Amino acid sequence: MSSDFKPLNCQACLEGAELPFEFKMAFQPILRVSDRSVLAQEALCRGPAGEGAMHVLNQVKPDNMYQFDQAARVKAIETASRIGLVSSLSINFLPNAVYRPETCIQATLEASRRFNFASERLIFEVSEQEDIVEPEHLLGILKEYRNQGFKTALDDFGAGYSGLRLLTRFQPDIVKLDRALIQELDKDTIKQRIIRNLISMARDLGLQLVAEGVETKEEALFLIDAGVDLIQGFLIARPALEQEPILNLDWL
Repeated sequence: MSSDFKPLNCQACLEGAELPFEFKMAFQPILRVSDRSVLAQEALCRGPAGEGAMHVLNQVKPDNMYQFDQAARVKAIETASRIGLVSSLSINFLPNAVYRPETCIQATLEASRRFNFASERLIFEVSEQEDIVEPEHLLGILKEYRNQGFKTALDDFGAGYSGLRLLTRFQPDIVKLDRALIQELDKDTIKQRIIRNLISMARDLGLQLVAEGVETKEEALFLIDAGVDLIQGFLIARPALEQEPILNLDWL
């Protein structure tokens, strides 16, 4: 691993890792259309005054990446517990920031116990767009997460060229389709064919498929008609800072 990593013990992670910047968590729901329930809330980092994610991520450097990854997990779990979240919790993680999976996961497990948020309700997302420095290392991380009972998700699927390779290598529980495939889907016959094929593939592989970035009723209705049951986006709810978002179901 890179010499830039600065490993912390679990207690340091729980104390917030002493980052040189502050951040909070917002939540956005993944809606299960068939019964109008929430499968999970995705935790999204925000600035202390609600600034967008890039306000925070631009301050993440190689020498604090590990600290941020660990602190973000703990903050997501603590905030979800504090606001009384009853669904699963989906957390983005940086695979290049995980020093040793079996060690790094201890802070997450301890946060789960400390804040009384069952580890079985945790989902860890890795983005297709993430620059995976060591694929075998990522494989080891996901294996350890499964051993601990966590679910895993491949985020931004279709955004880059590595999606199918990651899918075959890492076999996640959930695949989240990138917004680029969803935008104006109802008007684009090429995208429609791609989506239908991806739905068929996910069904054959036993994967849960989530459509991300759904912003219009027309996009949502096409996806539902094509067989997608899990959708996420501004149409359902915008991310809410440190509270559970109110669902918009008027379009259903």
